Amino acid sequence: MIFIAARGVNIFVQLASTILLARLLSPHDFGLVAMVLALVGFAPMLIDLGTADASTQKTQITQAEISTMFWLNVAISLVLTLLLIGSSEAIARSFGEPSLTSIALALSITFVLTGMSTQHSALMRRAMQFQRIAMIDISANLVGSIVSVALALGGWGYWSLVAKPIVTTSWTTVAVWMSCRWVPGRPRLSPDSKELAGFGLGVTGFTMTDYLVRSADRIAIGYFQGAGPLGYFQNAFMIYGNVLSILTEPLHNIAVSSLSKLRNDVDGLKRAWETALSTLSFFSVPAFAILAVIGQDFVVLLLGQKWAAAGPLLCIFAVRGIPHSIERTLGWLHVAIGRADRWMRWGVYSAIVQLLALMIGLPFGVTGVAAAYAIAMFGLFVPALAYSGHPIGIRSRDVLQAVGPQTIAGLVAVGAGFLVQLQFLADVSQLMRIFASGTVCLVAYLAVAVGLFRVTAPLHLVFSVVRDLRSGRTPANFRS
Repeated sequence: MIFIAARGVNIFVQLASTILLARLLSPHDFGLVAMVLALVGFAPMLIDLGTADASTQKTQITQAEISTMFWLNVAISLVLTLLLIGSSEAIARSFGEPSLTSIALALSITFVLTGMSTQHSALMRRAMQFQRIAMIDISANLVGSIVSVALALGGWGYWSLVAKPIVTTSWTTVAVWMSCRWVPGRPRLSPDSKELAGFGLGVTGFTMTDYLVRSADRIAIGYFQGAGPLGYFQNAFMIYGNVLSILTEPLHNIAVSSLSKLRNDVDGLKRAWETALSTLSFFSVPAFAILAVIGQDFVVLLLGQKWAAAGPLLCIFAVRGIPHSIERTLGWLHVAIGRADRWMRWGVYSAIVQLLALMIGLPFGVTGVAAAYAIAMFGLFVPALAYSGHPIGIRSRDVLQAVGPQTIAGLVAVGAGFLVQLQFLADVSQLMRIFASGTVCLVAYLAVAVGLFRVTAPLHLVFSVVRDLRSGRTPANFRS
């Protein structure tokens, strides 16, 4: 619970800094940095090489194995740093933006820092030190945001956006080394190390194909339509991505650590998975339904009128978030049952489908891209989870049983919210429209999910946790 709450604090800091930066900088500034980040954002995943998940899920691990993974991370980070430095001018020429050369050179610093902190973070996850990890994340994000806003106020333009990932990564690296006093030894290649690397390659295969999809749109929009439209797309997706992140990313570490302990109890693993998935979707679906309905007003209220063009994009992204928040859990089972190879294969298939959606949507501009991605995700999320659970007997009907009512309720809520907004709220203030349409959306969701489909277990679970917390006891659902 602390880890999830901390993620919420992180999102608040992220949104607050983005609001300030959006009012100080132009869409072109955001677009310039987004071009480079789309190209280099894959680096942390490639540097990690899936070794963090590999180290976390393994029952027993030795000093030599962790040291080997550490030096592998560092070696990859050095190679990527040299490659980015060497290709920085080519990146600038490709987009016709000379300033991209210096932006790429500056961001290359983060590669080595990431390589040096990966295994220390993995060891903290393995020890389930989620509270400490959360505090590091919050402090790094806060310091990075303060530096970024200060530079923007000082007139540094897009450099204020470049500074944030550099400061954040630097702070994180120092903090995890201070928190986890493990010192790497000499690398030693052994069968167990090869097994870890093989598992990690499977995880990386998925994360890299997944990132390819998430960056291809920014590269294509930046190349064909320029930095301005990309700036609108980037900030709309940033808001959406932060909401998605708070609802899914913290739970990945917790779910993998918990479900991995049930690997030898298939029935118990399936029950725990179904409960966790149903609970997540019960709360994530209405969050995205409300965001879809209030998206236009929300963007203008937060970022200012000059960002109004990002509003419709956020609405479409939020509709996509209904299935996307569920689809993001597919790694829970792949990692917990030790089948990263299947995760990688699914990543390739999913990437092909979404790249085809990008090609279909691109001729219709940024709105077409967002809509095509949303349609593709509705077709992918059930097969994604059924495929991840196939080795332990989970099928599509099990997925639909866990999340089907919530998904239907979410779509009904979106329709009800937009209907009331268009018919009765067109002439009211932004704040009143956000409050009223959001309330209608939530009531419609609860009426369908709880009233019609009788989905009440997630509510009972939350009430039980709250009672335990108020009584000072460790909630039974969160005991290791």
